[in-house]
Amino acid sequence: MSISHWTQSPNSPPPSKKKNPSSSLHSCCKVLLSIMASQKLTDYERQRLENIKRNAEMVAALKLHSKAATLSAATAKRHRMKTFKASPEKKPKTETPIVIRRSLRTRGMPPDSKGLPDDFSDNFDKTPKSVSVIKPQSPRVLGPISMGDAFSGDDETESNKMLVGTILSIAKETQVGVSVKDVKDEIFSEKGALGSCKSEGFESLGTEKVDESLSGKRKLVKGVVKNEYLDGLVKIEKSDQWLESLDLKPENVARLLPGRIMVVKFFPCSSVRMIAAGNKFGNIAFWNVDSNNEKEDGIYLYRPHTGPISGILIHQHSMSKIYSSCYDGFIRLMDAEKEVFDLVHSCDDTIFSLSQQPNNSETLYFAEGRGGLKVWDIRTGKSSKNWMLHEDRINTINFNSQNPNIMATSSTDGTACIWDLRSMSAHKLKTLKTVSHSRAVHSAYFSPSGSSLATTSLDNKVGIISGVNFEDACMIYHDNWTGRWLSSFSRGIWGWDDSYIFIGNMKRGVDVISPSQKRSVMTLQSPEMSAIPCRFDAHPYKIGMLAGATSGGQVYLWTPC
Repeated sequence: MSISHWTQSPNSPPPSKKKNPSSSLHSCCKVLLSIMASQKLTDYERQRLENIKRNAEMVAALKLHSKAATLSAATAKRHRMKTFKASPEKKPKTETPIVIRRSLRTRGMPPDSKGLPDDFSDNFDKTPKSVSVIKPQSPRVLGPISMGDAFSGDDETESNKMLVGTILSIAKETQVGVSVKDVKDEIFSEKGALGSCKSEGFESLGTEKVDESLSGKRKLVKGVVKNEYLDGLVKIEKSDQWLESLDLKPENVARLLPGRIMVVKFFPCSSVRMIAAGNKFGNIAFWNVDSNNEKEDGIYLYRPHTGPISGILIHQHSMSKIYSSCYDGFIRLMDAEKEVFDLVHSCDDTIFSLSQQPNNSETLYFAEGRGGLKVWDIRTGKSSKNWMLHEDRINTINFNSQNPNIMATSSTDGTACIWDLRSMSAHKLKTLKTVSHSRAVHSAYFSPSGSSLATTSLDNKVGIISGVNFEDACMIYHDNWTGRWLSSFSRGIWGWDDSYIFIGNMKRGVDVISPSQKRSVMTLQSPEMSAIPCRFDAHPYKIGMLAGATSGGQVYLWTPC
């Protein structure tokens, strides 16, 4: 009798419709054992059944089926990355039919016997003076662009209104007309809660005591956060615990833009977590991290420019106004109240960077052309000063928080310079300090206290310049070479005090450099980070909140646990 007859014998139990694979193996073994007991088998058949039983027991012991089910469930629950919704480009309809060119011979017509005109040679040599070469029309719009026309999403009207409403509510909460310094000071006043500047992860690291004897003002005896800088920036006490608590959650990862991100910027507010970013194609995206809109993921995409975005500035007295500069030579002002990208300045040269002095919202400083820096008066709409400070393009412009007249510039010519605006004129351009690197310097930023300057360069060095007159300088090694397809790492930024500098690395992490120890003390890494971070920004009010942007358009938001 064959094995097929045994498995189909009337004594065997009927097969079930749905069973666990492991239980099916056990039931099969029981059937085979009952057959072995009731039937006389040959040695070959008995050995075969024993092999089947042993294999089933091995599979059950390894628990392969349960592990496969667990893996399938984990894959199904994988978090979906937030991303922008770009609408497809609308192609204009062809009004005239397409005519296929055919020769006279294929159309059955005799050849044209007229030939060339008699004065062909004369007409060939003569060119009418009235005829001029037609230049292709520039794609740049020399005027204002409505936010609706610049919007690149699907639901133009509804999504644009949602962003405008959010920005106007933020501007209203931060009291339009009050300076950013006053808002920061209010946070640390008795009426403003200090906890609004602290994340929950820092509450266990320090205690706060209130001294009621000093005119009702709050005095910090011991705590994690201090307000000791003139510009109101927060300072954190030295502790490695808060640094190690930084975490990257799946919901804090989003793809805001197509292509390489050139600039990423936090909105300076504590009520809503809002990020603005610009890419190499002229797009500007806004990400409301706290948005509950599942359709848009809180991401709004616009295209007010035609080239790489070189700078984003949020108005110091009104967050409903955002400046943006571009390689196309344009500076635009996005006014959420008017729902327009207005044109502030246009030129034929490239604008490489954009900045403003602290507490001076009426003047723009931007790098134009090869080494030029222009001072633009917003009220008059004219340039008040124009200097040639470097031999090559200026990559960053930064001002000292303690003395806004002290300015730092970094350049591709391999130098970073510190200037005093009070002693500069058209005929006198003398630096207070010049820091030299062997390759291009991509950033030079003052520390929050204004006592140090950090420079980052393609020569794989991070420079720390400190001292009363910035006379002390040291160079810290860091691999800043990224190749041509990634934005340079050479824009390391300071954190929330003078303790740490944050800069990306090629291993999809964020290196934390300690200027006091003159080395990298740790690296922020996460399995959620799937690309190399190249641009960073630290939230001005929320300690531990760090945004990192990549060349693939993603933004990663690190927050304390």
